[in-house]
Amino acid sequence: MVIQARKEQAVEASEENTRDKILSAAGEVFAEQGFEGATIRAITERAGVNVAAVNYHFRDKAELYGRVVLDACSARAAYHEAMAEAADSPEERLRSLIYRFLEYLLDPARPNWKRRLMAREMANPTTALDELVEKNIRPLRDEFLLLTLRELTGGCFSRRQLSYFASSIMGQCLYFLQSRPIIDRLHPDFKIGKSEIAEIAEHITRFSLAAIAELTRQAHRS
Repeated sequence: MVIQARKEQAVEASEENTRDKILSAAGEVFAEQGFEGATIRAITERAGVNVAAVNYHFRDKAELYGRVVLDACSARAAYHEAMAEAADSPEERLRSLIYRFLEYLLDPARPNWKRRLMAREMANPTTALDELVEKNIRPLRDEFLLLTLRELTGGCFSRRQLSYFASSIMGQCLYFLQSRPIIDRLHPDFKIGKSEIAEIAEHITRFSLAAIAELTRQAHRS
């Protein structure tokens, strides 16, 4: 029984390793060539596997693409870390979310193809974006960010207005990812590492909290 269990574990580990190789190779190919231009042959050659391995793990190219987009662009881990760190203070909850989101976006170890793939998906959306929004972005907004913003503002803004607040905060974070080529040209000596991520996160947090406090004050006065 022990030998059989070890064999099954070895098979599972091998299959998981093959699946990861396929996903990584597919991500690179999709980022370079887009969904339409990418071929299963190109992906298998990049991954060093045969077509049967791809067919075993994924139903078709569309399913493979959807899985790659969800894995590459998901901020679920950042969301869960922020939830785990959630403090009693809404200010600290917002600070934790911003830091964890930036840490995910700007991680120097994050492969460049993930950024390129997301840029392609935003320019030419597919059903993969629908899944990403429903499984990742909407829960982050609805279950964490909007609730935190409602608490910060004392409930004096509508859901639509709070959505604008949320968009402004996320937009500040995404700027440092999507506009990196511009940042590099404006500030050639600026490098983004762990300390810089913390510095950017603190700036965005303080900037956002100050704006939220002022807008809330004005809303109470009107």
